[in-house]
Amino acid sequence: MIQSETLELLEWHRLCQHLATFAATKLGATAARNLKIPDSQTQSEQLLEQTKEVYQLESRLTTGLSFEGIQDIGDSLERAERSGVLAGDELLAIATTLAGARSLRRVIDNQEDLPILTELVADLRTYPELEQEIHRCIDERAQVTDRASQKLGEIRTDLRRLRSQITQKLQNILQAKSGAVQEQLITQRSDRFVIPVKAPQKDAIPGIVHDTSTSGATLYVEPNSVVPLGNQLRQIIRKEQAEEEAIRRILTEQVAAVKPDLERLLAIATTLDLATARSRYSYWLGANPPRFIQRQDSETITLRNLRHPLLVWQQQHEQGQPVVPVDLLINPLIRVVTITGPNTGGKTVTLKTLGLAALMAKVGLFVPAREPVEIPWFDKVLADIGDEQSLQQSLSTFSGHIRRISRILEALGNGESGSEDGEKEMPNPQSLVLLDEVGAGTDPVEGSALAIALLQYLANHAQLTIATTHFGELKALKYEDERFENASVEFDESTLSPTYRLLWGIPGRSNALTIALRLGLKPEVVQQAKTQVGEATDEVNQVIAGLEAQRRRQETKAAEAQSLLQQAERLYKEVSAKAASLEERESSLRASQEIAVQQAIVQAKGEIAQVIRRLQKGTPTAQEAQQATNALNQIGQLYQPATPAKPKAGFMPKVGDRVRIPKLGQIADVIAAPDEDGELSVRFGLMKMTVKLQDVESLDGQKPEPIVKAKPAPAAVTPPAQSVPEIRTSKNTIDLRGKRVADAEYILDKAISEATGPIWIIHGYGTGKLRQGVHAFLQQHPRVNNYEPAEQADGGTGVTVAHIK
Repeated sequence: MIQSETLELLEWHRLCQHLATFAATKLGATAARNLKIPDSQTQSEQLLEQTKEVYQLESRLTTGLSFEGIQDIGDSLERAERSGVLAGDELLAIATTLAGARSLRRVIDNQEDLPILTELVADLRTYPELEQEIHRCIDERAQVTDRASQKLGEIRTDLRRLRSQITQKLQNILQAKSGAVQEQLITQRSDRFVIPVKAPQKDAIPGIVHDTSTSGATLYVEPNSVVPLGNQLRQIIRKEQAEEEAIRRILTEQVAAVKPDLERLLAIATTLDLATARSRYSYWLGANPPRFIQRQDSETITLRNLRHPLLVWQQQHEQGQPVVPVDLLINPLIRVVTITGPNTGGKTVTLKTLGLAALMAKVGLFVPAREPVEIPWFDKVLADIGDEQSLQQSLSTFSGHIRRISRILEALGNGESGSEDGEKEMPNPQSLVLLDEVGAGTDPVEGSALAIALLQYLANHAQLTIATTHFGELKALKYEDERFENASVEFDESTLSPTYRLLWGIPGRSNALTIALRLGLKPEVVQQAKTQVGEATDEVNQVIAGLEAQRRRQETKAAEAQSLLQQAERLYKEVSAKAASLEERESSLRASQEIAVQQAIVQAKGEIAQVIRRLQKGTPTAQEAQQATNALNQIGQLYQPATPAKPKAGFMPKVGDRVRIPKLGQIADVIAAPDEDGELSVRFGLMKMTVKLQDVESLDGQKPEPIVKAKPAPAAVTPPAQSVPEIRTSKNTIDLRGKRVADAEYILDKAISEATGPIWIIHGYGTGKLRQGVHAFLQQHPRVNNYEPAEQADGGTGVTVAHIK
């Protein structure tokens, strides 16, 4: 009972309605509206894998999975099993459902890395021969076709012939008795062919009157000469109907013979549609796949930027307010979190958001939070939220809360197991308990004492309890028991309104007197109230205010650090661009110099050949030989490159000197003298870096003299000096989520070939196959020096950092 109450309090049915709108079939929509919550973590993980694989599959397809043709044929299968005869439209629905299921299986079988979906459709039997037989016998208008049987074809041939005879006779009568008929028209009444005759002239065309117009001026008469043919037509129509029913009965018997397989087909199609609806709803929410953690293994609950899914829907479809996300980072030791703060500050919404997130993860939905999403698998989600005051049952607000909390404790106790001596053992605490305004509605002293005792009990019997309260005494539990933690909703005193932000580690302070003063209550009344409250409470509020101010300062510093990081990234891009421009310019100059040298060589060879040809003409004299020698010397002096001037030596940079770094095209200040390995630290702008001594020169072009070590260094492999800091940016980050291993290898190879520093590779968690494929590719790539998991702040094991040689 308490489980259904909790689902109602969390408005789970509304979320299911939203999910149903993403279903493609009536079966899937019905299953979504009546979503079953799994009883084991294994089932939840299976559903999550289905959602992930559909998400991955639809990212590859251009139009997504198609469920065209699949219909709810459950009632038809039940009637077929009971020997009923199915109508043509029911048989046609069965045929289209078989075709639609076969198309689904073909799409899944043609894809790789979908083990869960492939296994799901492996036993799918679609009976193409039954589908073909139905289409042979039933046309697109759900009518039995002439080709269904030879007998039916002969009957319909007789029908067409007989209708033609009747029509011909009636046409002759209309022409012969044109004055007696109301209009030249042949129609039908009660399956009999008739013509409209004027009432005063009914004797002109003797026959059977089957109908009369509303005014009585027209009689619909079947002439006596046509009556025998009409009787014969009715007999043949009965034969046609009997033969059609016989054909549909045969098809129905074929359907009944395979009813278990068709029910299995419906179940598989519904499962696929429901998984597709979960995937599409998760995509629409911008949600991410959760990972179930074990808190006993010291894993932390991580839900950053968690949004309430119903508020997201309200914002998108009902022009609601922007959704303010909350951060829930709860370490493994914490069992109880008390949230304090003003009313309408978002405490209740935080409870509902966490409860819905836990349920969404259980049913295989992604959670609307930033990656990584790490949450325990709760066997029960139990809640006491809102006012349960009942006038009919004479229950006060306090009584209503106590009744519901009693049911929560009873549900927790159902998990206990008995020992051999009959005593109850401590249950395995796997439940999530959400309590709103615990202990409220009664005397504050007694209510506070009851709330403390209840939370201490829940700390022993539930995995996690989140409780909102106004009792100041509950704030002190954190300092008595390490399993308790405080949180509060932020309140802006300048605007007298909440910000809906959740602050961790800081209890909420009372704002009632401040609000009363700002709203115009007499200052002497407020001052008297402060006197009644006491100085201790005022001091506590001052301490809390100091903590809040400290948190704001930390946030400001974090924002400044982020700004500096962005500035460093921008400077890094500028330096990289300049270095690339210099390399390109150097390459261009080198190419033009090579062309000039080649042209000079060709020209020199031509001039030398002319000298040789002049010597070859006749008998050369000593004077001519001397002239040729002088000419060759002049050619050599003209085309031989000048000897470059030797660079000045003896320069050694010191701290405070300004040096030039030719490779980067920058002038930098020396902030650390060269060490014994010939490395020095320099700074230009906000960038600090370590460079080799031979990579710098003085401003007047002097090269530094090399450092001679006193002792030879032992043979060791020293890591290459980094010319630029390792900073993660959008340019050196590659997102491979949803890619196949083959596609990922192509993207990786291109990124590594263009990389000038480390790259961050996002592959996520998933099944682990993509991560294994990435690691295998990095291990054999010649440009990759080594790779390692990223820092926790950059994604942890869901991201790999590859260092390029």
